[in-house]
Amino acid sequence: MNIDSLLEQRLVCVAVIDQPTDAVPLAEALLAGGLRTIEVTFRTASAAEAIARIRKSLPNAVVGAGTLLTADQVKQACDAGAQFGVSPGLSEAVSKAAHENKLPLFPGVITPTEVIRALELGWQHLKFFPAETFGGVNVLKALSGPFGHTGVKFIPTGGITAATLPNYLALPQVAAVGGSWMAERKLVADKAWSKITALTAEAMKFTAPVK
Repeated sequence: MNIDSLLEQRLVCVAVIDQPTDAVPLAEALLAGGLRTIEVTFRTASAAEAIARIRKSLPNAVVGAGTLLTADQVKQACDAGAQFGVSPGLSEAVSKAAHENKLPLFPGVITPTEVIRALELGWQHLKFFPAETFGGVNVLKALSGPFGHTGVKFIPTGGITAATLPNYLALPQVAAVGGSWMAERKLVADKAWSKITALTAEAMKFTAPVK
């Protein structure tokens, strides 16, 4: 699956899953709301198993691994069936492991220097994190000047809400937006699947239709 297909809905649910048994119901709740792309963060010991469960049970879902900080986590993610990887920063070790495992990676950047380095390492789809803390939409507009001709695209994540989502999606240099508001950790722990579906459906009103 190429990156354009991975991100065609222009929204990625960033989820922290504490119990592996919650993985499939969560993905089903997102699918019911019209969203098939989920990033399962490696912030818990359940991440790899959660990814594997979703991949096995829901072939229509697109599942990535987030918060990849080490080469070993990249390997775990690939072994679990992750279709893409996301890192909060720019690590050469993570980049190398992703290339070796043919895993599409969205490394985290904030500064122009980091964008240049990410391009040098072979990545064009970059996580802009933490988006709201570091200037959000205005900074992305500014970065489009010197980097617009490079083909670089951004996936802003961090502090984005349902209210600010449309502002990001309006930018042509934004490939997709990562957000956790539709499936916050407590909602998942409480198994609030109908609430997650409702929040997801609301967010999807601002994105491209499912194909």
